[in-house]
Amino acid sequence: MINVGVLGATGAVGQRFVQLLADHPWFSLTTLTASGRSAGKRYSDVVDWRLDAPFPDAFGDLVVAPTDPKALRDCDLVFSALPAEIAGEVETACAAAGLAVCTNASSHRMDRDVPLVVPEVNPDHLGLIDLQRDSGQDGFIVTNPNCSTIIFTMALTPLRPLGFSDVRVATMQAISGAGFAGVPAMAIYDNVIPYIGGEEEKMESETLKIMGSFDGASVTAAPFSVSASCNRVPVIDGHTMAVWADVPASTDEVMDAFRSWQPPIAGLPTQPDPAIRLFDQPNRPQPRLDRMRGRGMTVSVGRVRPGLRFIALGHNTIRGAAGASILNAELIAQRNYL
Repeated sequence: MINVGVLGATGAVGQRFVQLLADHPWFSLTTLTASGRSAGKRYSDVVDWRLDAPFPDAFGDLVVAPTDPKALRDCDLVFSALPAEIAGEVETACAAAGLAVCTNASSHRMDRDVPLVVPEVNPDHLGLIDLQRDSGQDGFIVTNPNCSTIIFTMALTPLRPLGFSDVRVATMQAISGAGFAGVPAMAIYDNVIPYIGGEEEKMESETLKIMGSFDGASVTAAPFSVSASCNRVPVIDGHTMAVWADVPASTDEVMDAFRSWQPPIAGLPTQPDPAIRLFDQPNRPQPRLDRMRGRGMTVSVGRVRPGLRFIALGHNTIRGAAGASILNAELIAQRNYL
């Protein structure tokens, strides 16, 4: 077993990490960290458990450690659910201390030598780990992208062989993407908020890095343009998005591309089967009905229409956050980077 820790274990994404790591066949969760207010206390005494899943009692007696590399000396790998404003410095220190860091934070996503990975899309980008190790340290950082970007790139990948140069996307994003205290109730009830700070820029830049080409030394951005419009809607979990792409193919060819696509990875415990679920019905996918497919890791697509236009959906805190980091860590372990 590989000993792992979770940085920022009391927040929304941190709780997802703890939930998903319970009984994991490869990873043994040994360390939970949080702010100074929680350090030194039992996890069950400090966490306000708010997930739609039972509290994992096996971790209730773990004593929460301060978020410091010294507290992680028994770990081989750590998952970061830290807020971006503190994640960069802490994650860099952890990597310098010899730890592998799989992070959900945005701080290092666009760093030249840091992989921004969706395993079903660009597993070869893990080769950037070697560039980090050229500095002489054993540790490294691997990032997963923004929650919407993960769902978006998964949905686009089967269409790459058909060719496109311009993609537009309008998202309908769940309130859990903003964290437990992120959207005031009176702001989101009976409402749609047509702005999420920084979200559109992340989708537009991260997609091009993820779907870019890696030559063994650097990543060249993908040769197409992305225009995003991001909206917050009163849904608890599950990001839905409408996608327009100038794919020069018929609707039947696009449907066949979705049906026949196979991801370039296999044998990972968190990997969903299928990775993409295609619906023929005109009213699917829907968050309440489809977000937990593949234990929350499957991306669903539907309403494929000429143009090309279609709908994509994924669970934002599982597929788009904690589950994505865990899948990255499994790929790292499978490819012997630990």
